[in-house]
Amino acid sequence: QALGEYGASPSLAPPAGPPCPTASASVSVHAPMAAVGTGHSEDATASAVRLAESANSSQLIVVSCYTRFDNLAHGPRGTQAVRSLYTFWMDPADGQMTLLSVSQDTVMNPAFSRFHPRQNILYTCTESVAEPGEIVSWSVDPSSGKLTKIGSCSAGGTSTCYITIDKDCENMLVVNYWDATIGVFGLSKADATVTGVRSMFDPNEGRPMKARHDKHVNHSENDEKAQKERQSDPHSHAVILDPFFGQVAYVPDLGMDLIRQFRFDKASGTLTAAGTCPSGPPGRLALGPRYIEFHPSFPVAYVVNELSSEVSVFSFDRQAAEALVKAPPGQGSSEPTLRLVQTVKTIPEAFPGHLNTCGRIAVHPSGMFVLVSNRGHDSITVFRVHREMDAAGLLSVASTQHTRGATPRHFQFDGSGQWLITANQDSDKIGVFRFNLATGKLEWSGQQYEVPSPNFVCSVVPHAAPPRAASSAPAAASKL
Repeated sequence: QALGEYGASPSLAPPAGPPCPTASASVSVHAPMAAVGTGHSEDATASAVRLAESANSSQLIVVSCYTRFDNLAHGPRGTQAVRSLYTFWMDPADGQMTLLSVSQDTVMNPAFSRFHPRQNILYTCTESVAEPGEIVSWSVDPSSGKLTKIGSCSAGGTSTCYITIDKDCENMLVVNYWDATIGVFGLSKADATVTGVRSMFDPNEGRPMKARHDKHVNHSENDEKAQKERQSDPHSHAVILDPFFGQVAYVPDLGMDLIRQFRFDKASGTLTAAGTCPSGPPGRLALGPRYIEFHPSFPVAYVVNELSSEVSVFSFDRQAAEALVKAPPGQGSSEPTLRLVQTVKTIPEAFPGHLNTCGRIAVHPSGMFVLVSNRGHDSITVFRVHREMDAAGLLSVASTQHTRGATPRHFQFDGSGQWLITANQDSDKIGVFRFNLATGKLEWSGQQYEVPSPNFVCSVVPHAAPPRAASSAPAAASKL
């Protein structure tokens, strides 16, 4: 689908950030940014302070690991893990972590985690191009950090890589990377268990994949040959819901260089295709959209393009989205609700692009910064989010920091937003950085922990237990 005219407009380029010798200054502004309000009366700095003050001592960090390498699309170079999940307690005062538990249940290659918004349940999904993915449910003990497996079900596809829960906690949306399918699963309101698949969308429409699970390029490579094979089939990589209506789903398709748009019906648990938009400038190839995140207050979305090492910034058309969700069934428009306004590099201009692929993208809870991990350059690039009315949501480089390890597949902020934990997949380590909210710099804490082939970091702040009837029995002592 066409996104409209893209004319470079130097007057709209965001002001340059502080000089940084390791960061790229390559920025392309594609279209004027409409004047937007934040939608919140609270100042961003005040919001960040409030967030930090609300952090409590029950901060858990759950790290998942690769336990088997031979059935992955890519080629990890670290140590194959024996146990799949490590749970740490983090001290929000200084960022130090203590290992509390290691999972005893055998689960192969959990590679994405999602903590339930209301109950102490953690979901993980398993990654394999050869075997069907699983959605595994774990109960979280807030005091001991112990994870107990309470259930699992098939994800309906291979190399399962992303989980989203709708705002009413009634549906779980799941993406399978290898065969590109997107499933909607029911969730029990009583105990948050996965009740089964409600619908499955296949962008390949049942056609067999051209790439074979037993014979394919290493997806860690990024030369022309690898890119060509990786983009010979659709490869859905994530699914999120718009933050305004919760009824428009977006799925980056790494194989097709597209963002797929769906109408999500929570009552029926279905996804209806509603158009696509390119994940970068028209005519560009080998972009490889991996993840998409919305800004917490601006009508802006950020897409990280894994293969081209770029972030694409999109404005969100709320009117088009409203027309889509309010249209009678079967009559929704396929007009794109995202419009490209900027593209910015995540690595230095002189660094060879084929030596890097992007990992995670995240918006800081304050909304003041966007961060991206670079696998190959082994860094995290921090972008400052501009707040001027004519450039709200646009990005400029604030800093670039080496992660003190190899292949930062994932990273995560703790609940306070002041500590960042990196998962350095190929050096068997996780590291802790202090995030400077004033400058956007990552300051090395000196704290590093050995975890074999870490692939995902999940921040878990346990929910308070529901009130219980008064008891004469003494309260149990804290295990922390």
